[in-house]
Amino acid sequence: MKLILKLITGILVGILLGFYAPDGVIRLLLTIKQLGGQLIGFTIPLIILFYITSGIASLPKNSGSLLSKTVALSYGSTIIAGSLAFIVASIVIAGLPEPTAAAANASDTLTSFITIEIPPLFGVMTALATAFLFGMGISITNSNSLRKLADEGRGVIDLLLAKVIIPFLPFYIAGVFAEMAAEGTVFTTLKTFGVVLALAIMMHWVWITIQYTVTGLALGKSPFTLIKNMLPAYFTAVGTMSSAATIPVTLRQTKVNGVDESIANFTVPLCATIHLSGSTITLVTCSTAVMALSQHIAIPSLWEMLPFIMMLGVTMIAAPGAPGGAVMAALGLMSTMLGFGEAELALMIALYMAQDSFGTACNITGDGAISLWVNRFAKPNAEQAPAIQEEA
Repeated sequence: MKLILKLITGILVGILLGFYAPDGVIRLLLTIKQLGGQLIGFTIPLIILFYITSGIASLPKNSGSLLSKTVALSYGSTIIAGSLAFIVASIVIAGLPEPTAAAANASDTLTSFITIEIPPLFGVMTALATAFLFGMGISITNSNSLRKLADEGRGVIDLLLAKVIIPFLPFYIAGVFAEMAAEGTVFTTLKTFGVVLALAIMMHWVWITIQYTVTGLALGKSPFTLIKNMLPAYFTAVGTMSSAATIPVTLRQTKVNGVDESIANFTVPLCATIHLSGSTITLVTCSTAVMALSQHIAIPSLWEMLPFIMMLGVTMIAAPGAPGGAVMAALGLMSTMLGFGEAELALMIALYMAQDSFGTACNITGDGAISLWVNRFAKPNAEQAPAIQEEA
């Protein structure tokens, strides 16, 4: 929550400086933004490489059909959630006012003091393919040395995100909004921000309702009771902004909903890594809004957007457990598949971070629904399933 307050402060300070500060101060902020953008761009392929490699290599072994069913349910949930989010967002956002170019030439006179290029070691798709190759290879060969390399590489990137990039984001965002204020497009952007954040949170609850309504009807349980029992996990995630930190509460509430202990112990930690439907809803909704704000990127059709959503479901495996990890892992796809530039990526970071806690809460609440389905597959006879418990 402190990070969110810092980001809001960065936005406000950036707007004020963009309107009232001398050109030299604005150019200093643009220099900070340029350097930050280069560092983020350099780090994106490394995030994908180490996190996906480590994530695939650490999937439970010898779990048979339960593993494949859990992965299939999680991926299917993510794709459907992202597709529905795009349909709703494209309809709602299409009615918003188009961005103005009142001071289109302002950015021509305001440039950073220095320009430093930090090209990434390899491209995003190369990182993704390499991660799958080594992740599956480590899983098959059980190579401890390569697994240790992937895990330690992930630790290095964790440290870079936690100590450098995440603390730097408020200054980066301040530079972005200072530039927009100088160009005269900031108020249209802020108006869209409010609509998009409200829409994303609404879509989270719609998706949770759909998940538990379908699950409850199919399994003969009350959807209302299922959701009510998961509320402690939801609000814990809102406070912690971390699926991993919420796992103990998610486990307890999933068992309250009647999931066998051994099934819950298997599915909940796994889904905390691979099932990020709430984060996908937010990323798709926000990216649709950013395309609407951009003057050079048109909103695609659902069929044109579907490859991005499908790749997003895979890339979410790479999402670090830190706040904002999902958007950091997805930046590479946005730049390569949606054509986002530095300004669009910065807007995505600001939008996503503003509601990260609610996306995380949707993720872990949905994990309870996935666990109920896996429990049903593991125990096909309904009478064998534990009875649902009512919370005191």
